[in-house]
Amino acid sequence: MDASRRDFLMTAGGIALAGGIVGSSVAAYGADSVAPAPAGTEHKLPELPYAYDALEPFIDTQTMQLHHGKHHAAYVAGLNKAEAELAKARAANDFSLIQHWSRQASFNGGGHYLHSLFWKVMAPAGNGGGGAPIGKLADKIEQDFGRFDAFKAHFSAAAKAVEGGGWGMLHYRPEDGKLLVLQAENQQKLSPWGTVPLLAIDVWEHAYYLKIGRAHV
Repeated sequence: MDASRRDFLMTAGGIALAGGIVGSSVAAYGADSVAPAPAGTEHKLPELPYAYDALEPFIDTQTMQLHHGKHHAAYVAGLNKAEAELAKARAANDFSLIQHWSRQASFNGGGHYLHSLFWKVMAPAGNGGGGAPIGKLADKIEQDFGRFDAFKAHFSAAAKAVEGGGWGMLHYRPEDGKLLVLQAENQQKLSPWGTVPLLAIDVWEHAYYLKIGRAHV
């Protein structure tokens, strides 16, 4: 775990539910966080549910602008391109590049989905963000992790230990009603089947590299 990622997680609101910017949307666990697009629909970059500067000082304005307008937008474009190429392959009955475009659809689709979730689980302090969870989610965390501090330590450790780029994730498993802390390498590797993502913290460098860069000037 390098110092840059550790510093981001500690100072930029990256530690689960402790950075003062986690929104109330995760309280209704199991709710649909990102509605799937109908077949043939062009995916679009969602608008942020708050202003670019709303998460200051935890996440600075320029980082938010680049993260949303450049990096997330690139995943949306990549997903649309991949799905268009797969449609062309079907029409031409030419599947010579099926592995490449399937991988692109998976990678960019995961990036689009997780970033769409990421924006929604954050909120400005005093406007739904900050502090420990309440209600159903708080009860469930206590049931499955023993106490909130134990969950927070587990989630933080998982996020910091992601190899390369990726995510720390909180999932809900409907099969047995359990909450699980897991990781996702890139956008899709190590992702389980049969679970519902509730909370995601982005530990790709694009989530914090500007802040770290300024600190090293």
